[in-house]
Amino acid sequence: MTPEVILGLIVIVPVAVLLLLRVNATLVFLSLCLGSVLVQFVGNDPDSISSWLSSAGASTALQTSDNNLKLILLLTPVVLTTIFMIKTIHGRTRMALNILPAIGVGVLGALLVVPLLPPGTSYGIIGSDIWDQILNIQNIIVGGTAIVCLIVLWLQRPKTGGGKHHKKSKH
Repeated sequence: MTPEVILGLIVIVPVAVLLLLRVNATLVFLSLCLGSVLVQFVGNDPDSISSWLSSAGASTALQTSDNNLKLILLLTPVVLTTIFMIKTIHGRTRMALNILPAIGVGVLGALLVVPLLPPGTSYGIIGSDIWDQILNIQNIIVGGTAIVCLIVLWLQRPKTGGGKHHKKSKH
């Protein structure tokens, strides 16, 4: 498979999954951001993670490379949020609002996952022209998606009954 096809799948598969399962992509985007924070602050100390996993009852046979461990840290919040949020988007308007955050999840996911892939795959993608184009607009992708996600979250807040005033009945 060519690097462009692999990159395309890395972007398109999450978008398709989120839209088909009607998952709130805004929450998945935030989970991806959380995973990135975990990789940055927890993933840089794989020894402490391994000892934590061992003390938590995980098998010592779980000997993963540093990048595999970082992929697990990055994607676990995303996978769990996706599972717990299946069928949380109802109606055409909300589905339409869900498209941009879903695309943001796919592209940001690619930006975060590709450097953690096995070296041959990673270098092939990073060396491609399309990767350079994505890197050139990564600030717009992340910032724009973050703003869109905030707006979508604000629009999804529960409606209160504050607009209707109850009349007191006279006895």
